[in-house]
Amino acid sequence: MSVTNALSAVGASPIVLSSPKGLDGVDGLVLPGVGATGPTMERLTAQGFVDPLRSWTKPLLGICVGLQLFFDASEEDSTPGLSIMDGSVSRLTNTPTLPHMGWNTVTFPSPDPLFNGIDDGAAFYFVHSFAASGLKQARPIATAIHGDTFVAAARQKNVVGTQFHPERSGENGLTLISNWVNEVERASC
Repeated sequence: MSVTNALSAVGASPIVLSSPKGLDGVDGLVLPGVGATGPTMERLTAQGFVDPLRSWTKPLLGICVGLQLFFDASEEDSTPGLSIMDGSVSRLTNTPTLPHMGWNTVTFPSPDPLFNGIDDGAAFYFVHSFAASGLKQARPIATAIHGDTFVAAARQKNVVGTQFHPERSGENGLTLISNWVNEVERASC
């Protein structure tokens, strides 16, 4: 299921933007991601999204590479990130395989509204070789283990991201997306 289909399935009315001109009137923004940080940052730069994303004050959800772009830098390549969250992105270590692909359980070190109604130890779908590290103000709201423990989701105020793909994670993923849509609705009131 795509991110737009998942948002529609939980009652949201998503639009896909190709330029930042469409941001006026948008209550929440999802930065999905598949691929590598360098080419994704190049595309965001070419389309004029970098400064609007850095100054965005409404709810923002990053998925997979979308989360990784929130940080200052990534070991994946030398491209700077958006610097929306403090920290960096490091290659997974002590892993049986890379990329980490498939279902894995996540645990919640502290309660967060993004995971309301989702049991600790729930399974989500991952495809990645890198994860957030060195967090300061941003806090891990979910962790998983693939070799070592890594950040599976992080939050810094209204900015939240998942290393896994909620749109590919069945009921747990739809619950998470619904929780995020509820955050957007509360913030827009």
